[in-house]
Formats: sequence, C-alpha cells, structure tokens
Amino acid sequence: MKTYTSTLDKAWTTPVGEGAEIPNVMFKTRTRVGSGDENPFDWKDLTSEDLFKGKRIVLFSLPGAFTPTCSSTHLPGYEAAYDEIKKLGVDDVYCLSVNDAFVMRSWGLKQGLTEDKTVGGLGFEKVKLLPDGACQFTRGMGMSCVWDSERGFGERTWRYSAVIDDMKVEKLFVEGGEVVQNSGPDPFEVSDSGTMVDYLKSKSS
Repeated sequence: MKTYTSTLDKAWTTPVGEGAEIPNVMFKTRTRVGSGDENPFDWKDLTSEDLFKGKRIVLFSLPGAFTPTCSSTHLPGYEAAYDEIKKLGVDDVYCLSVNDAFVMRSWGLKQGLTEDKTVGGLGFEKVKLLPDGACQFTRGMGMSCVWDSERGFGERTWRYSAVIDDMKVEKLFVEGGEVVQNSGPDPFEVSDSGTMVDYLKSKSS
C-alpha cells in the first residue's frame, strides 16, 4: 500500500511568540444579504486587519468542526463564557478552524448557536466562527499540523487559544506547549474558556 505524506514548512509548525504580530491574511467568509431565498449569503473577503486591528480579541483555534472535543467542550465553553469574557476588556471572541465557511455555519447551527440574521452579519451573535479553509492564518501563526495516519485529517490547526490586542499576541496558550505532527493524543488542558477567563481576570484586577 502506498502513502502520500505531507511535509510542512518548519515556520508553519513553530508557534509565534507572545508580542509577535499576527499574520495579515484573507478569510473567505459568507455574509448575509437581503435576499429571501434558501441561501441568503454572498462571499465577503475579510482580512486579519478587518477582524483584529484596533480590537482586543480572544481567539481559540481547534482541529475541526463537528469533531468530539471541539463540539462537546471547546466551543460550548466559550459560548457560555462569552458575556463574562466581554466584560473583562475584550471586544469579541473568535473560533477558528481549518474548514470552509459552509462547514463552519452548519456546525454553528448544529451547536445551537444563535444566528445573526442582520444584513452584513458575521454569522452568529456571540462567538464568531472564522473559516481558515486554506490554512493561511494557521500557517502564519506557526500552528499547522497534519493528522494523516491518526485521524485521516489533512492540514489542520493545532489546538490553542490567544488574546490578540491590536494585531499583536498578548497571551498564548498552546496545548502541550508545542505543535505535534500526527499526534495520538489531542490535549485539551490550557486552551479552554476557564483558563482564559482566569487570565483575563488576572489582568483586569
């Protein structure tokens, strides 16, 4: 049996440090338009600057929509803590995955997130789901990994969370402290909402 493995650039798999500027890339999103058909959306390109510049953002990144830990704990935890996080000096909360915009919306609906139905809305009222389908932001953050023989995943993001203040990494929580290729375990100990809330409280006191 033949296998075709992916070799990733070292820079894509070495996490950026705190104080670093995040990559300014293009996100291919879908925005609501005024039509009344079954698919009332159109493409909207948003850059990292559109999303992060002049704002203090909590970002958490996970391997895949619809996957177990991401669906049972990671996203639900941040959705539940959204209001508390916003009160701690944060402008918004973004969830990023290497999935396309269609998958991210379907996952959000499956998770029971409340959809923002205003024209020009960014998908959901609380946690915003960012599609990094081409892995550009993930590579720029040094968080790219492949779980080929382990889970049959192509290139995805390692699990982490961060506080991004005006395009710069204020705080970074990387699971296991490093990106591991084709990892057997999927650690989930420091990128959870509870750890993030504790950090934000420590900075606001």
